[in-house]
Amino acid sequence: MRREWTPEQARRSKRRGRYYERQARKQLEAAGYLVTAAAGSLGLFDLVAIGQSDVRCVQVKGGKYPRLPGKERRALLALQVPPSVRKEFWRFFVGNTSPHIEVMETPAQVRG
Repeated sequence: MRREWTPEQARRSKRRGRYYERQARKQLEAAGYLVTAAAGSLGLFDLVAIGQSDVRCVQVKGGKYPRLPGKERRALLALQVPPSVRKEFWRFFVGNTSPHIEVMETPAQVRG
């Protein structure tokens, strides 16, 4: 059963999410990427970073135990992308400014 959030809890969660997305954006921009954010983060990815030779599509989560729910994970893995595009899941743990980055590869990409 899903718990219902109060309006204050929802505001706090969105604020925390924006904070972690800003951290990820700063790191990508410092690495030379042009970064755009999904409006409202309602799509598969929070950030899309375009570099000289690659594109990084990034889903960002943060908190004590940041995780990617099964439905989201399956959707990311099912999405077929060109070889120059990487799907990434960035986890920011509380108190740590360096994310744990997981590259989301489909079995075809791993074998390919």
